[in-house]
Formats: sequence, C-alpha cells, structure tokens
Amino acid sequence: MADQVAIVTGASRGIGFAVAQRFVAQGARVAITGRDADALAAAVRELGGPDVALGIAGKGDDPAHRAAVIDAVGERFGPVTTLVNNIGINPAYGPLATLDLNAARKMAEVNLIGTLGWVQEALRGGLADAGGSIVNISSVSGVRPAPGIAFYGTTKAALIHLTEELAVELAPRVRVNAVAPAVVKTRFATALYEGREEQVAATYPLQRLGTTDDVAGAVAFLCSADAAWITGQTIVIDGGVTLTGAVQ
Repeated sequence: MADQVAIVTGASRGIGFAVAQRFVAQGARVAITGRDADALAAAVRELGGPDVALGIAGKGDDPAHRAAVIDAVGERFGPVTTLVNNIGINPAYGPLATLDLNAARKMAEVNLIGTLGWVQEALRGGLADAGGSIVNISSVSGVRPAPGIAFYGTTKAALIHLTEELAVELAPRVRVNAVAPAVVKTRFATALYEGREEQVAATYPLQRLGTTDDVAGAVAFLCSADAAWITGQTIVIDGGVTLTGAVQ
C-alpha cells in the first residue's frame, strides 16, 4: 500500500486500529477518527507518529466532522485513496417489540447514513480520481437473525445492500466491498462474551472467537491489488458460526 492514503473511521482501538496498523505496516499513510482525542493521540503515536498517521476527533454522524477530516487529510497527505467505514454503535439490547425508537434512529444515523456521508466526502476528497477502494465493516448480524441486537443487525444488513449499490454506481473507478465479522474480542463486543467466552466459542466450528487481526487481514486484502477484480462482495469472517445457524 505504498503511496496510499487511507481513512479508517472509529479507529482509536479495536478493529479500526488493527486495520490502521496493517495499512501503515504495508506503507500507507492513515488518518484515524474517533470521539476521544486522547485515545486518538495515543493511537497515532503507536502507529508511528505524524509522518504516517493523523488522528482527528469527532462524531461520525456529524457532517462538519466528516468534511474537516477530508480537508485535513488532503492538506497533510494528499487525495484519499482508501476508505474503511468502521463506525458503528449499538446502544440498545433487547427485543424489537420494546426497542426505544430514538435508539433505533441513532443507530440508523450512525451505522448507515453516517457511512454514506463518509463515502460522499471521500469522493470529494479525490477517491474516484485515485481509482480507490472502500471497505464497509458490517456484521454477521446483518446476515443472520441475532436476537438481542436485532436492529443493529438490521442496519448492518442495510449496509451490505448499500455496499452493493455503491459498487455498481462507483464502478469502474472505485471498488466497494464489505466484511461481516462474528464476535471479535473487542471492548465493543464485550457484552456478547464477557464471563462466558468458552461457552460462546464452543458454538464456533473453529472453537474460538475472532481477533482484530482476523478482520484487518481481510480488509487489507480487499484494499490491495490482489483484489482488483472484486467489488460488491461481503466476506463473512466468522469462524464458521453462521454454518451452525447461530451468530453469537
């Protein structure tokens, strides 16, 4: 990824940070976003400092933040060539019948509308001119029903369809793909396995939960020249769990 300029949203930790690490290791310069300025500053230092990484704090569903990121990246590193949409929230657990509709609206705004907003801004920042690549982070809950996180899964299912629509609209200049992880051992997913990791992992054919590196490797592949004839696809990264009918 030498000479590539990437934006990875929601990347002060977890999957996003692992993706940023992989990109930097392969020669890219990376801008990472998140809500915590201190966490971003620490992440930038770990990535190698300001010559290779830039951290910009803000909310992913804030249009002004998205515009500011694109402008800052253009000024520091040049036109955007790669976008990884990793922002995602799940503020509500429980059945759809009693779901707080305001929480549902917020999930849709961040997980879906926010992602489209990042795509639009990246295009303004030169993504199509660069012949770029977009990877959206979906979820196996967008592929199979997931009781307890059903509306989160609904937004991730919509994200998979958005990926396909964008792949058609932006071709041939931009490739757009997605990955759909099962439970990955991050702070975001703690509620899905904390205190019962062995029990949850036992439902997976590969007998373990995912790691952030498992996802980062797939994202890096989709952004590389090795994936030059792949667009509109969603790679399920799940240790085989969807083969059993379960997603948690």
